Amino acid sequence: MSDRSPRVAIIDFDLGNLFSVAQACRKSGIAAEITNDPKAVAAADALILPGVGGFPKAMESLKRRGLIAPIQDAAAEGKPIVGICLGMQLLMQSSTEFGETPGLGLIEGNVVKLPEIAGPNDRNLPIPNVGWSPVAPVRNGMPWKGTPLAGTAPGSMFYFVHSFFVQPKRVQDELAATAFGTTTICAAVGRGNIFGMQFHPERSGAVGLNVYKTIDRITRGKLQA
Repeated sequence: MSDRSPRVAIIDFDLGNLFSVAQACRKSGIAAEITNDPKAVAAADALILPGVGGFPKAMESLKRRGLIAPIQDAAAEGKPIVGICLGMQLLMQSSTEFGETPGLGLIEGNVVKLPEIAGPNDRNLPIPNVGWSPVAPVRNGMPWKGTPLAGTAPGSMFYFVHSFFVQPKRVQDELAATAFGTTTICAAVGRGNIFGMQFHPERSGAVGLNVYKTIDRITRGKLQA
């Protein structure tokens, strides 16, 4: 990759927290632009896929805008791709939200609803899960070196807002885990040039901003695997 600032496309499919992601990119030195143009996505050096909302509606929006093929082609070409929250879930093969819906198929596994778990006062923990939670590496999972979590201290707190979570088929594709009550769930995934985070780094203070700075290094080819 040349010394010029890489073009990073923040993909707009009408279900993303685009402004906060763009602000985090700006603060981190990432040369990013928000776009829903398939040609711009295809021409970008790296992609950020943020999202909030429902999986089926998101996939329908990507399809309607002609964005599925450019994203899949970018993955095949080895370009860095980062999915955030719903964007991470879209990387998977399918979701059970409102029935079975195919995803982008970049990482093997599916998306399922958070389990009902008893909390205080014999009441189930609230869903969606909203709040701060510590994130840790996964035993036999993908090492953090060379990923957006490189340099992040295990146990760092990140901000979550979600009702569903991903279940990768291979433990090697699990990048990080967190706790939902007494259950351990996947908090981040990674395979080669593809990464996803269930939490919102752009809403996670200084530790989240460092994640974006690491993404910048990845897009510039300055972070060794």
